[in-house]
Amino acid sequence: MPPDAVDIDLPALLVAVRAGDQQAARELVDFLYPQVIRIVRARLPRRVPEEDLAQEVFLKMFSRLEQYRGDMPFPHWVSRIAVTTCIDHLRKQQRRPELRMADLSEDEAEMIDVVTRDDSAEHAGEALAARELLEKLLDQLKPADRMVVQLVDLEQKTLAEVADMTGWNTTLVKVRAFRARRKLRNLLEKLEAEEPV
Repeated sequence: MPPDAVDIDLPALLVAVRAGDQQAARELVDFLYPQVIRIVRARLPRRVPEEDLAQEVFLKMFSRLEQYRGDMPFPHWVSRIAVTTCIDHLRKQQRRPELRMADLSEDEAEMIDVVTRDDSAEHAGEALAARELLEKLLDQLKPADRMVVQLVDLEQKTLAEVADMTGWNTTLVKVRAFRARRKLRNLLEKLEAEEPV
């Protein structure tokens, strides 16, 4: 965040941006960039460079600026655009065959064994491999399910924070998180069942 970001007059900046002030537009992007890139990095679809995705978020923000009515803080409005943009890209990725045990490398299949047998993955390599396996399993979820697991379980966001970012109510966040966890568990059990004896 730029050093003067704390002193930024966001309403005046938005008025200037709407009037076509290019300098104001650059200041707005500088102000929002850390927030947008953090959201993009947390939900980055594979094969999409983070800068490209961040740029897409800002393009959507500017093209929809007239839709912003001030009923929520502007940074929250932009975070919703960022989250939805990531979900859209994850949906595009979703159109591929289901993950099978045969799709995993020998090391990844071994890691399923280690992680399911021993909850204390002590070695750094095992932890990294477990994270990669988790990413593969998360990729099999619908984008909204993946996002709620990432926000609630991996990033430890509160239900209120997730509701704020997504526009869902807290009950819906709880239900989605519960169902997404169950789907993850089922995917893991299916992979374990396919494992050769």
